[in-house]
Amino acid sequence: MRAVWRASRAAVKRRRVQTFVIGLVVLCSTTTILLALTLLTAASSPFDKAYAEQRGAHTVASFDTSKVTPEQLAGSAKQPGVEAAAGPFGQAVLDIPKNWLWMAGGTLSVVGRADPAGPVDRIDLLEGHWATKPGEIVVNWSVQGSPGTELLGTKLKAPGGTTLTVVGFATSMSKSASAWVSPQQMTRLHPTSAQMLYRFTHSSTEAELSTSLARATKMLPKEALTGAQTHLTLKQAFSALADSYLPFMTLFGILGLLVSILIVANVVSGAVVSGYRHIGVLKALGFTPNQVVAVYLTMLSVPALAGCLLGTLAGNALAGPIVKVAFTGIDVGRATVGEVSPWATVACLVGMPALVLLAALVPALRAHRLPAARAISAGGAPRTGRGLRVQRMLGATRLPRPVSLGLGQPFARPARTLLTLAAIVLGVTTVTLSTGLTSTLVAYGNVAKEDGARIQVTTGGTDGTEKVPRLGDVQLEERLRALPGAKGVRARALSQANMIGQTQPVFADFYRGDNSLYERTIVKGRAPKAAGEIVAGPAFLTQRGLKIGDRTILELNGKKITATVVGQVIEGNARALEASWETLTRIAPHAHATEYTVRLAPDADARAYADAAGKLDPAVHASVLDPDNAGTTTVITFSVVFTGLLTLVASLGVFNTVLLNTRERRRDLGMLKSIGMTPRQVILMAVTSVAGLGAIGALLGIPLGVAAHRLVVDHVGVVDFPEYMKDVWHAPQLTAMFLAGVTIAVLGALIPARTAARTTIATVLHTE
Repeated sequence: MRAVWRASRAAVKRRRVQTFVIGLVVLCSTTTILLALTLLTAASSPFDKAYAEQRGAHTVASFDTSKVTPEQLAGSAKQPGVEAAAGPFGQAVLDIPKNWLWMAGGTLSVVGRADPAGPVDRIDLLEGHWATKPGEIVVNWSVQGSPGTELLGTKLKAPGGTTLTVVGFATSMSKSASAWVSPQQMTRLHPTSAQMLYRFTHSSTEAELSTSLARATKMLPKEALTGAQTHLTLKQAFSALADSYLPFMTLFGILGLLVSILIVANVVSGAVVSGYRHIGVLKALGFTPNQVVAVYLTMLSVPALAGCLLGTLAGNALAGPIVKVAFTGIDVGRATVGEVSPWATVACLVGMPALVLLAALVPALRAHRLPAARAISAGGAPRTGRGLRVQRMLGATRLPRPVSLGLGQPFARPARTLLTLAAIVLGVTTVTLSTGLTSTLVAYGNVAKEDGARIQVTTGGTDGTEKVPRLGDVQLEERLRALPGAKGVRARALSQANMIGQTQPVFADFYRGDNSLYERTIVKGRAPKAAGEIVAGPAFLTQRGLKIGDRTILELNGKKITATVVGQVIEGNARALEASWETLTRIAPHAHATEYTVRLAPDADARAYADAAGKLDPAVHASVLDPDNAGTTTVITFSVVFTGLLTLVASLGVFNTVLLNTRERRRDLGMLKSIGMTPRQVILMAVTSVAGLGAIGALLGIPLGVAAHRLVVDHVGVVDFPEYMKDVWHAPQLTAMFLAGVTIAVLGALIPARTAARTTIATVLHTE
């Protein structure tokens, strides 16, 4: 083995270019795959771990206390299939003012519970103590980090003249309530509903959860169950934004893996073929066939291990920021995200070198079978007669001699040509996918930029104090419309409302005025017009099992209204819906707008308008809206980076092919130069040998890239792109994609072609 190691080390030093190519390919592929595995893990494992630690409820069910007794509810916990249960707990809805604990005004779902422990939904107390006395309340802190003790003692007016004091902050992975009070305090709030928390023996799918809940409540009166929320819905909400990154992350990971295998197989095969004489010398010196195989496998393991190690380090460095962006704004409870899973790191450290060895095994076995005498006599030349028929046919055409010779070269090494072609196909597929994603996201981002700039006007001041505007709601809207440059004004009021049957509150945006902003954001149905009509994004509708035409009940300020889903917007917060102003006047007649979006004329000065709007009232703040979207920027940046990496890898594959071809044909090149071929003709011949492969690769890769683009944009859970944003393929784009395939091939061929062109005749013939 000492001789094997010395021979392998010498081969690594001698084949520096091939060693660098293998190491770079493995580095890029390892980084890509590790990022994909990390995001996939972050979308599920942290939630599952935190949920199991808190014994989260598989189903949180609400019941009408006028139709069922506490004894009957307690009996449901003993039904078959129920692993554990907690409750019944009384629950009520309280009204909260705007900016109470930094919340939007509206409603607060409160549950009466004696302690945070129990067999189901063990609540994690962050600050203060549990509410054990009347007049005390513990608030569910849904923001990461600790709220701090300075917020303890905040007051809240409850029905009946009772004042509730915040004595603690807690968090529940089950999201079973927005706040908790003692059972005695809940009795004074006169609840009309009760809550049961269940853990079932079978809970992996929605179907199993529905069946288990039906079995547990089969002895209860009909229509007693008013709503239920499952842990699968919470998990989907937890990873909704990260899931939107997964399709293209996974595709890029797969492309990187395939390119890695192909290029490594190509490079290794070329290393064996170009090293025929070296193999013969090793065998002549006494190396056994198995030792020769070991030499080549060891020679390839060194750069593969180095590239894998560096790629793992790079992936770990990039994973934290990328996962942080993917989970920005998500209510993660006690789950921790952003850490790279150990198994993902181990999988890359072990899996990538194993892939390299598997890719190297087949060509290395050729070295095992190659006789020493034949290897020494064969040198680096291809076997006689291979591809000669095609070369003669091309030579009989009127093509320039360098072009016909270049077009015939790929047929001399068909296996190597196919591997190179496959790398170009994947490179073009990656470029096409990235271009399509960028075009779709640019069209998505342009929705906010069309029809002039937008100004956001808010009331209440910006210094942390609550200021009351001197102008009334309607007066301020009229003044904004009257300012020069205004084309349309839309008023907005935000409230935290309760959706009957759901334990989590929803953010309801109520709009009036300029509805033209809906024109290009509604992808299904229509904009809300009458009272009781709502629209929402795909994440909100999916997580609540709603679709256009479905009805639900909204509750705000003690009033309820039946709401009908009439449309779906491109995207939206998973906890937010949008409704007409008429809906707000039904359930909150005295509410007023606190935010205005002003659409300016195309030629209007946005900064001047913002300054003028800010002078209308001391409590008014105006700013120019930034049309850029952070998620769009992240996807485009990620696509560009990985497209550059995979394009570089594909070009390196072409580089390796041309380098091997020129080395194998050095005698032919010397003869061609001796009869008058110029350096430029040598470069033309080398470039032509792969330009045809680039054209064929483009023709094959473009349809694959278009299909991959469609697959990604159709499966982004938080955004539902309209058809005009998906239809991005036109003649200019397709032409550019075709040229991309040729460019990848030409760029990879230029350096070895120029090196071959500069090689003198004497040098070539002397080495022979």
